[in-house]
Amino acid sequence: MNVQGFGLGLRTEHYADFLETKPAVDWLEVISENYMVPGGKPIARLDAIRRDFRVVMHGVSLSIGSTDALDLSYLRELKALAARIEPAWISDHLCWTGVDHHNLHDLLPMPYTEVALRHLTARVQQVQDVLGRRVLLENVSSYVTFMTDEMSEWTFIAELLKRADCELLLDVNNVYVSSRNHGFDPRTFIDAMPRERVRQIHLAGHEDHGTHVVDTHDHPVCDDVWALYAHTVKRLGAVPTMIERDDHIPALGELLDELDQARRVQAEALA
Repeated sequence: MNVQGFGLGLRTEHYADFLETKPAVDWLEVISENYMVPGGKPIARLDAIRRDFRVVMHGVSLSIGSTDALDLSYLRELKALAARIEPAWISDHLCWTGVDHHNLHDLLPMPYTEVALRHLTARVQQVQDVLGRRVLLENVSSYVTFMTDEMSEWTFIAELLKRADCELLLDVNNVYVSSRNHGFDPRTFIDAMPRERVRQIHLAGHEDHGTHVVDTHDHPVCDDVWALYAHTVKRLGAVPTMIERDDHIPALGELLDELDQARRVQAEALA
């Protein structure tokens, strides 16, 4: 069963709010790795929260782009969690997080080459075979490019979605951050995304240092990202959308106000 409407990332600071007050949120995104344990308070609270809210799973450890072999034990644990909490979908990042069995603890961009496309296609198909479902991959923000790049990021992503038969978690803030850092029109990126493959949208904040922008998820969504979201809605329609905040997490009411702004922007764009 799919989710629709507007969601938030579930954070420990807001457990009590979701258990006690049932705020006006259509669905919640949970960080997969926080709950991949056989017991304990986090999974118990999630079990209680999901009685009232639909959930989706979002991971940070798949490292789909690495040349290391896929971690099958991780995938089995991920599949077991999905069987327990019944998410509408499972997502991770289109990146690599380590190589030669060393985790660099960052979401590192891919080279946009034909060789990388073939490598990713095979790995995505293997992940989907293990999980028994399509996965969503999220575009990451980036600060450098590879000299070997043969195509744009948006061409690369659109081709991967087709070849691997997977779907996209479109992070509008990450598109904006990368566009500022690399000097491209973010609308060109959005316009190249195949509508039928975009399942979810992230909105978030960042730090603007003038000469460069850093994806931090610790600020409210800025006006330029709201404008890009409006363009995205006009291009792709009413895709399920959430606000993502990972640091300097405010009271839930502040995030609910921001979520209401997302609702207004979407409604105006569709009108």
